[in-house]
Amino acid sequence: MKRITICILLQAFLLVNFGFSQQSDYGEGEYDVYGMIDKIKPVNLIDVPTANFLSLKNFQLKLRVYDMGGILGGVTVGLTPRLMFGVTYGGQNIIGHGRIRWNEAPGVNLRYRVKFETERYPAVSIGFDSQGHGAYYPELSRYQIKSMGFYVVASKNFTILKDLGFHGGINYSAENKGSERDLNFFIGSHLYIDRDLSLIWEYNLATNDNDSTSIGAGKGYMNVAVRWAFSRHLMLEFSVKNLLKNNKLVSEIEEVPNESREMKILYFQNF
Repeated sequence: MKRITICILLQAFLLVNFGFSQQSDYGEGEYDVYGMIDKIKPVNLIDVPTANFLSLKNFQLKLRVYDMGGILGGVTVGLTPRLMFGVTYGGQNIIGHGRIRWNEAPGVNLRYRVKFETERYPAVSIGFDSQGHGAYYPELSRYQIKSMGFYVVASKNFTILKDLGFHGGINYSAENKGSERDLNFFIGSHLYIDRDLSLIWEYNLATNDNDSTSIGAGKGYMNVAVRWAFSRHLMLEFSVKNLLKNNKLVSEIEEVPNESREMKILYFQNF
């Protein structure tokens, strides 16, 4: 509990009142459709959401390659300056050998921007995302890493180097069941080193996945990534996940991967 409190207080301080020059989101109607600015402020970090949005009438195609031969694809669309919607679907053993194990159902995500970012205050968004990460275990009716479910998230960006952002939120997963019905917390940050290269860090405390019968061991999920924008519309991300080796074996399943490496391709376009 002490660890959770310290993380939340630190992130809240950085989000609300940071002591150097600040950068605000574009207001309603002020969107750079073709420039890099929308890509600098990530819509998601690695697994967790931010309060940032795609520009109006922009869409993002995403393809993630993960362990156990898994592939997850999806599309997200900026419907209005305040509303964003997306769907995802994938499975395991798509690459490699063995029977393909499709996810039980497509993932659906919806995000509404409650407050635009200003020079003093962060952007705030609420949303729902049913897509978990890693393998889907039908025996447990859940993903290796639970979906966000319902969430509230705040994001604040600053003009350090190209762009520095801090993000923090709270969520209630759609996969919560039994004694694992706790609220969960997550924090993260991104730093653009230059126009093309950014570093990403996130920490999902996984307070809703830490019982004796849970996959999580109570350490939380810490992930890092490097993201390269090698064209106006295309990004490549390489991530190392679960640095704290939070997963443990449970009786219903044979294998639960711990530290893993993933690749992600992000394509942005307008319509």
